[in-house]
Amino acid sequence: MTGAVTIRRARPEEAALLTALSLRSKASNGYDEAFMARCVAELTVTPERVATNETWVAEEAGRVLAFIEMEPGPEAEIHSVFAEPDCRRKGVGRLLWAHMEERARAAGARALLLDADPFAVPFYESMGMRIVGQSPSGSIPGRMLPRMRKDL
Repeated sequence: MTGAVTIRRARPEEAALLTALSLRSKASNGYDEAFMARCVAELTVTPERVATNETWVAEEAGRVLAFIEMEPGPEAEIHSVFAEPDCRRKGVGRLLWAHMEERARAAGARALLLDADPFAVPFYESMGMRIVGQSPSGSIPGRMLPRMRKDL
């Protein structure tokens, strides 16, 4: 990253681009092809979700670097947080998270909730989230994911 990173609302016509980004990001955690094939449906971003939920992208020079998707409510549910593998640990996720958290507070949310990929738990903990339980994976039967929460 060499230029200014900007945050903007995602557009429904970017759903395929966001889906591809989510798959690249997830696969970069070392998951094999069979695991990733089972995750495609869950990681697919639809134009309807982009239009309905708060979906934001961080971009630089027209390249989408990361995105986040939040379903607003009193306890806002975070559905997606993905960054291009070459953008990790460069502050893009933190910038995008801070924007989303500000949006959640402005909408009256009292808490943020999410089901975390185990590899992402350290990032979420650094954002103030804490593990409060477990949730079943939407892709892999029998796999449990850390359920996380942050009170606002």
